[in-house]
Amino acid sequence: MNIIIGVSDMKVSNDVQASLITYSLGSCIGVAIYDPVVRVGGLLHFMLPDSTLDKAKAEKNPFMFADTGIPALFKATYKLGAEKKRMRVVVVGGAQVLDQKGFFNIGKRNYMAVRKIFWKNKVMIDYEDVGGNLNRTVRMDIHNGDIWVKVSGQEYKKV
Repeated sequence: MNIIIGVSDMKVSNDVQASLITYSLGSCIGVAIYDPVVRVGGLLHFMLPDSTLDKAKAEKNPFMFADTGIPALFKATYKLGAEKKRMRVVVVGGAQVLDQKGFFNIGKRNYMAVRKIFWKNKVMIDYEDVGGNLNRTVRMDIHNGDIWVKVSGQEYKKV
C-alpha cells in the first residue's frame, strides 16, 4: 500500500505493508527517516527553508517549511517508538528546476536549512542526492527501511 506525501506534507508509519512515496522533488526537499529497531519511518516534502517568511502559513501547515517540518517529522516518529540515535536519514531534492538563472536559489537555501537544523541537533545524514536541475521521487518501504530514489525518468535506485 502506497502512502502518498504531497507538497508541504508529511507522513509517518509503522505499517510494514506500507511504502511512503513523494513525487517530483524539484527545489523542494524530501527528508526520509527510518528506525530499523521499531520499523518506523517518516517522509517530509517541504517547500521553503524558513517559516519566518510567512508565520500564518507556518501555523496552518508546518510541513511547508524546513524549520517547522523537520522537528514535526522527528516528533511524529518518536510517538511511534523511534529514537533519534537509531535513525537512518536520507535527504533528496534541492534542485534548481524552475529558477535556471539561480536568482532565488530556493533549492540551495532549502538544503542549507536542512544542514543547519541537523548540525544544531547532532543528526547525521546517511545519504543525500541534492542539487542539479532534475526532479526526484523518493520511496521508503516500511518493512525493511529500504529507500529508493528515482531521478527524472530513470529507474529507481536503492540508496
